[in-house]
Amino acid sequence: MKVIFLEDVKGKGKAGEVKNVSEGYARNYLLPKNLAVEANKGNLKQLENKKHSEEKRAQEELAEAKVLKEKLEKTEITLSAKSGEGGRLFGSITSKQIAQELKQKGFKVDKRKIELSDPIRTLGYTDVPIKLHHDVTAVLKVHVKEQ
Repeated sequence: MKVIFLEDVKGKGKAGEVKNVSEGYARNYLLPKNLAVEANKGNLKQLENKKHSEEKRAQEELAEAKVLKEKLEKTEITLSAKSGEGGRLFGSITSKQIAQELKQKGFKVDKRKIELSDPIRTLGYTDVPIKLHHDVTAVLKVHVKEQ
């Protein structure tokens, strides 16, 4: 019997897949627990529409990320911190501080998306990568000046 999985079933299939399973397994386990539905014309059409809308939504997210990337790359943020000799900071500039500064400028960026390998510990300009989408990464200029 062909079924469309609504949820992941370990060893059988993932959500959205259409697979052949034994009739007893489908009638006694998958269908009563709402883990799958029978693969008839109506349900297949519904699955196709759902995949189409998810694909459309993913394309919109990608387009939004590209627009945000262009805006972020034109933006430069300035942070001030206390420093000692040689331009070394007493503390460091973290992704949280960068995210707060971006929020004040009107950008909504999660601090976990800011990919700082190490916190910024020197004065001057630093290029900071920000992962907006799995295909889109923006580079933000951060200027650290003495307080």
